[in-house]
Amino acid sequence: MALILANGRLFDGVSDVVRERAFVFVEGDRIREVSDRPFAGSDAPVLDLGGRFVMPGLIDAHFHAYGSDLNPATIDRQAPALRALHARRILEDALMRGFTSLRDAAGGDAALAAGLRLRLIKGPRLFYPGLALSQTGGHGDMRAPDHFDGCACGYCGSLSVIADGPDEMRKLVREQLRQGASQIKLFVSGGVLSPSDPIWMNQFCEAEIRVAVEEAATRRAYVMAHAHTNEAAIRCVRNGVRTIEHATLLEADGAREIAAHDAFAVPTLAIMDGIKRSGARLGLPQASLDKLAEVERHALTAIDHLRQAGAKIGFGTDLLGELMPLQSSEFSLRRQVCEPIEILKQATSVNAAILKKDGELGVIADGALADILVVDGDPLADIAVLEDPARLAVIIREGELCKNALA
Repeated sequence: MALILANGRLFDGVSDVVRERAFVFVEGDRIREVSDRPFAGSDAPVLDLGGRFVMPGLIDAHFHAYGSDLNPATIDRQAPALRALHARRILEDALMRGFTSLRDAAGGDAALAAGLRLRLIKGPRLFYPGLALSQTGGHGDMRAPDHFDGCACGYCGSLSVIADGPDEMRKLVREQLRQGASQIKLFVSGGVLSPSDPIWMNQFCEAEIRVAVEEAATRRAYVMAHAHTNEAAIRCVRNGVRTIEHATLLEADGAREIAAHDAFAVPTLAIMDGIKRSGARLGLPQASLDKLAEVERHALTAIDHLRQAGAKIGFGTDLLGELMPLQSSEFSLRRQVCEPIEILKQATSVNAAILKKDGELGVIADGALADILVVDGDPLADIAVLEDPARLAVIIREGELCKNALA
């Protein structure tokens, strides 16, 4: 496909300055050229944007493509084919919210990525970890304390698998990488939805964490770690983990450690806000609601610590089940502590750096992949416009015109 986007106000994903009149030439799956002037001599069709806001496609760096239910144990009981059908809907809906790339945080696999690549699913591109890794009794172990197994063979669910000890860790990390994982996910603190671990609990010993980092590096991959607590975040970055997920209980020294190790933090406010509003109605047990209250009240302060330390902050949502449509609420939630330009960068060029796709994703620039949004409204004046899919007039994913409300 060749297409010229004309007369747009352009946020390129990197600069603080919006170009007031820009022209973008899309050819095939790439952006051929960005200019301040019309392209002369081209017979490519022209889409006049009438001064609308143009920006890179959004990236969610903490997503659950198989997250069809707020209770992961319920997902475990679904047949794989049904999980895949749910994932198709989840992915296609995310694309219509403007998310052209997703980093899955547990369970996303080669089959789902192939479905997207073959256009069996019309959704975003997917960076997947395979099964997330948990210790026995950790955040990824969905067995309740009163669960009884006839054999002590451990747990393997739809989203996560158990690894105990450096040798098991090495083998299971290698297995996820064999299946094409672009990153490895570890659970290194307690979590809200898991039934048997307190938030403050340290998970995995440092030797296990180092083995995961070492094995990921052999495939030029990296480790992302679920880490709510300050201690967990510090343990992670000191042992080579690249991205700290949630970081809700982070303190100033933890934020400084993340910055000093050139790591990233990926806060996820949307899931906390969604559970706070609807968790009881959706049947979450009181223990999970209590844990949510503990982390939610500190989350904005943690982001402020990150900003003060100069740490790199990515954009994630972590939603599941009925809460999935709240994906774009993350923008307004972050506005409580971040400026709109910061948030737009977090959801574009910063997340592209997390994915190791700097200059290719998250930017509108010559040679970049053509992931482009045209917005009715100005997100820099009112970032909430990104929460209304109807305000996304044009969605282009890798050169394909997925939505055009200007036709």
